[in-house]
Amino acid sequence: MGGRGGGPGGGGPGGRKPDPADRAQLERSPVRWSRVAALFRPYRGQLAVVMALIVASSVVALATPFLIRMVIDEAIPAQDVPLLLWAVGGMLAVTVLTAVFGVVQTWLSTTVGQRVMHGLRTAVFTHLQRQSLGFFTRTKGGEVQSRLMNDIGGMQSVVTSTATSFAANATTVIGTVVAMAVLSWRLSLLSLAVLPPAIWLTRRVARMRRALTAQRQRHLADLHSQVEEGLSVSGVLLGKTLGAGPAQSRRFAGTSEFLVDLEVRSQLAGRWRMATMSIVFAGIPALIYLAAGLPATSGGMTIGTLVAFTTLQGALFRPLMQLLDIGVSLTASMALFSRVFEYLDLPVDIDDREHPVAVDPAAVRGEVRFERVGFRYPEGARPALSDVDVTVPAGTTLALVGETGSGKSTLASLVARLNDPTTGRVLVDGVDVRDLALADLARIVGVVSQETYLLHGTVRENLLHAKPDATDEEMVTAARRAQVHDVIAALPEGYGTVVGARGHRFSGGEKQRLAIARTLLRDPAVLVLDEATSALDTVTERAVQAALDEAGRGRTTVTIAHRLSTVRDADRIVVLDAGRVVEQGSHDELMARGGRYARLVGSAERAVELVGWTAERATASATRASASAASRRR
Repeated sequence: MGGRGGGPGGGGPGGRKPDPADRAQLERSPVRWSRVAALFRPYRGQLAVVMALIVASSVVALATPFLIRMVIDEAIPAQDVPLLLWAVGGMLAVTVLTAVFGVVQTWLSTTVGQRVMHGLRTAVFTHLQRQSLGFFTRTKGGEVQSRLMNDIGGMQSVVTSTATSFAANATTVIGTVVAMAVLSWRLSLLSLAVLPPAIWLTRRVARMRRALTAQRQRHLADLHSQVEEGLSVSGVLLGKTLGAGPAQSRRFAGTSEFLVDLEVRSQLAGRWRMATMSIVFAGIPALIYLAAGLPATSGGMTIGTLVAFTTLQGALFRPLMQLLDIGVSLTASMALFSRVFEYLDLPVDIDDREHPVAVDPAAVRGEVRFERVGFRYPEGARPALSDVDVTVPAGTTLALVGETGSGKSTLASLVARLNDPTTGRVLVDGVDVRDLALADLARIVGVVSQETYLLHGTVRENLLHAKPDATDEEMVTAARRAQVHDVIAALPEGYGTVVGARGHRFSGGEKQRLAIARTLLRDPAVLVLDEATSALDTVTERAVQAALDEAGRGRTTVTIAHRLSTVRDADRIVVLDAGRVVEQGSHDELMARGGRYARLVGSAERAVELVGWTAERATASATRASASAASRRR
């Protein structure tokens, strides 16, 4: 946790360069130091204590070489037991103090880092929840999770590693140089003159090995790719049919041969790296001993001073190397801040007005009106909706039909403000939905889609997710209306049953009815059903459709129909084509016109007949095959 630099037993010396990806991130999205500092401003008292502890620990540790000199030059030659005890006690006290300082420093810095991470995690999570669905369709789920968990987690190193390491190493280097000068300015000049070329040589070897290691990793990846391509079932089949086997073998052998050379060079570079470090750590003290033994340079140095000096000098190299690498760590840390701030700076496309219209969701009648509504997706080549004028009286059912891509789901999504219209307005009881608070709109408009998502918790927890303060009686009532109460009651633990990941304990129809019950628990005035039965088999569809019919009773319902047989009883049917309303009316009216809707119904009926005919043919064929097999057995 950002402790003082150690001896040669620690990690390897520096020589790192900033990751090009980190540089590119900072060039694309620069980060102001003031913004980073603002995150830690509430904890400036704790951070000041951390820095004071680091400085105190480094300064106290410098007392050890002087105590060693006292033991060697004074206490032992004079057989001064009290002085010896005092010096040895001082060494133990230094060890205890630095250990205590380190524990307190780690506690404080980790606490600050975790609090900052908590604030960032919460801010990013809350901000991303306010993003429109378009953001999540454009962004990979893994990318969001990586920034929320990995990047924010890595940012703690700014407090517990980068900053504390810089403070500790800087203090150690400065204090060590001063202490060395106090002990012997002549040997200090010699050490400082030898260190630059030693550091340069060590960093050069480290860079050479890193380049070889990166090259080796690339060729190993190539080798793995060749194994996967050449020895998979598809790869072997392709190689045999094309006669490419010998060529693949030669290519594999060439890559493997090159890896042999790279591995040898990498190991030699690693050995050179260790040898260089050994030369540095052994060579500089040897030169110091030589200088201390020559009359011209010793300056009357005592043995104790020499031992103390070499002890200090041995502790100088590694913190100095780590200071030289601080820029790399800083660039990596700032790149993490940049990635997280990018998400925090995302504009919120769909948000509450500064002064939303006050409304009592329980008093909403549920009239929905689309006034000259148009919508275009940011990446869309043409409008998804154009000049849609439709009115849905309170308590009636509107069915949206049309071919795939006609704009049905887009139009329905505007009611719940999953998207906002590009032009025109969507009104509920005469109020533009953009003027309503999102929390109020969520209580007014309920949505049931074909992609049912259940939390990995109990049935009760899934239902309460819609209304945390709901009573057991309200839950049971909603489940009965969704025709799923009997299914839940038959479970060993009833409403306390864990649904499993994505509700795997239940069938598709049962999950759909649980989702309906969850929506009904909020008792919305408007219900949007987005192809809620399209992924179900015929038997299950009937059960779910019965639940939907019950759920829509007394509510304004907007249904997106995949199977036209489910919308015959709708009060009004709107036919969309390329985002425009081409027909609207009841089922009988539209069939009498013989237009687009009638053709869609005719196509659907022919498809059903074709499926039935195919099933009959398959059954007859299987019957004949079975009879033939029985005849052969006889």
